[in-house]
Amino acid sequence: MAEEPVEILLVEDNPNDVELTLHALRRYHLANRIHVVGDGAEALEFIFCTGSYAERSLMSRPKVILLDLKLPLVDGLEVLRQVKGDSHTRAIPVVVLTSSREERDLVESYQLGVNSYIVKPVDFEQFTEAVRQVGLYWVLLNQPPKL
Repeated sequence: MAEEPVEILLVEDNPNDVELTLHALRRYHLANRIHVVGDGAEALEFIFCTGSYAERSLMSRPKVILLDLKLPLVDGLEVLRQVKGDSHTRAIPVVVLTSSREERDLVESYQLGVNSYIVKPVDFEQFTEAVRQVGLYWVLLNQPPKL
């Protein structure tokens, strides 16, 4: 039986931000298959089908990765570096969704090939709207290349 591809890989260690993001995506019916990981090491295992995700197929890629930068074990910039540095995963859109307003994080993210960099709004409604727009564009409108 073929596995259902994940539409969104959410890489976020803050349980409140996970809940807000999932709420927004589901409220607007933007994604049915969302996989959440809480640290950068697990994100890399999921993306590259290693460790506890060794049974996954590399061909079953998410439509988009929503990536926080400040993560335990492996930080988001290293996850981004590895994703964009590998020919098998380079085309996966990565949207940094972070609370970091540090210019160096922004600059390094773009140097590494991020597709979009969004600073998380503090306000609930603004956060929900930001996630809605991200999901609408990257999951429904964006046309990725065929694998």
